[in-house]
Amino acid sequence: MRFNDRLRNIRQDRDLTQDKVSKALNIRRNTLSGYETTHRTPSIYITIEIARYFDVSVDYLLGLTDIETPFPK
Repeated sequence: MRFNDRLRNIRQDRDLTQDKVSKALNIRRNTLSGYETTHRTPSIYITIEIARYFDVSVDYLLGLTDIETPFPK
């Protein structure tokens, strides 16, 4: 599964709007929409913030694993 699909699925599974997530990440809603439609690619820093916000691993977001749980610090 690709990043954009994972991001959209996680957001929708948690019943969150693009507006709410974009405000929490301090980005514009159309930027988040671009990530979900592959029109934009997030920086590594935003990718990390997205993973932290949803409490999933970056590897999961990138489709490298199907295990959502982030590694312990």
